Amino acid sequence: MSEERQPPSSHPGWGPLPPGHLPRPAYFPAGVAMGTTFIFWGIITSWIILVIGLGLFAAALAGWITEIRHERKHQ
Repeated sequence: MSEERQPPSSHPGWGPLPPGHLPRPAYFPAGVAMGTTFIFWGIITSWIILVIGLGLFAAALAGWITEIRHERKHQ
């Protein structure tokens, strides 16, 4: 019988992570944050910046939702 060897933990009480799925890194949350910033900046300054912010926010949110739905479909 072969036993699985656990790597030594560097701190007392620490152990390996349980098996599980981690999502892929994505830039969409940063796009949503930048879109929100442009929206508020556009409210203060110009409608052109507001429209750019709305577009960026909508595109990043749609991409983020699409990525989440794609990941859940393949699990």
